[in-house]
Amino acid sequence: MFSALRRRTALLALSVCLSLSAQAQSQKPGEMANLQARYIATYFPGRMTGSPAEMLSADYVREQFALMGYESNIRKFTSRYAYTTKNNQRNWLNIAGNTVIAAHEGKQPEQIIVMAHLDTYAPRSDSDTDHNLGGLTLQGIDDNAAGVGVMLELADALKNIPTEYSIRFVATSGEEEGLLGAENLLNRMSAAEKKNTLLVINLDNLIVGDKLYFNSGKSTPASVRKLTRDRALTIAHSRGITATLNPGLNPAYPKGTDCCHDVDVFDKAGIPVLSVEATNWSLGNKDGQQQRAKSRAFPQGTSWHDVRLDNQQHIDSALPGRIERRTRDVVRVMLPLMKELAKAGKAS
Repeated sequence: MFSALRRRTALLALSVCLSLSAQAQSQKPGEMANLQARYIATYFPGRMTGSPAEMLSADYVREQFALMGYESNIRKFTSRYAYTTKNNQRNWLNIAGNTVIAAHEGKQPEQIIVMAHLDTYAPRSDSDTDHNLGGLTLQGIDDNAAGVGVMLELADALKNIPTEYSIRFVATSGEEEGLLGAENLLNRMSAAEKKNTLLVINLDNLIVGDKLYFNSGKSTPASVRKLTRDRALTIAHSRGITATLNPGLNPAYPKGTDCCHDVDVFDKAGIPVLSVEATNWSLGNKDGQQQRAKSRAFPQGTSWHDVRLDNQQHIDSALPGRIERRTRDVVRVMLPLMKELAKAGKAS
């Protein structure tokens, strides 16, 4: 049964990729990202780490990379997370996640990693389930199908362009259980790989938030921030795209830094990072966790993990055109930035 589902997924992946490739010449920035995000959200809801939907979506993403001509593979990892019952009993649940990696080889040993987490939220307690947080029906278009869609479009745009530095495109899993896939990725890197990693870029929660942010890690050197975060903002503003950085209103999160994403693992290891997200660092506790002003459509000012809110039908109704605009804006900034950072040549 499951192998039949995997074969069907592979056929769907092929048809989608061929369709997108046929349209590639006429596509505008963000169109492929939008289509991929909607496809992943529609056909693979409930992408909880280790679930059938997560495994099938990992197969799908790997197939997309392969059809673009990349060497790609799925790297499995095991871990666990805590689940709390109504009587406050804490149990450990074992999970087996799937991280997808595609390689764009450069001329030099140095590399840039572009990440987007594939998984959706798994309920961490009975209370989560009671409040419609996570589970089998969560589409996760904002968190984080759109990030994966943007990553796939960047990979497609760069596939025939030679670069000085290598690029690794990584769809992680286990992010929602505590950055587990990113942690596994870092732990499996050799000392030389860590030393040669110039930058880790993370794409997460790009849609619902009021504002588009480009932030660095706390340990990212000022010289790298200038070439990455500050350069991204310059590109955005030159294209009429509204973007900013964390204003630093919460002393725990200094100006221009980020919180609570996969890149935190690399930041703590002293590897430079660039975080791309949409939220509102000026609201709530000013920690980036409140995405927008509270409203009828978003009563808590967030869509985090809620099956009723983080789906394309609700977002299309509450924020018409937002998914298309944000995927377009992020691609319009990140593609030229990626070309600069990887020192791209002319397309072959």
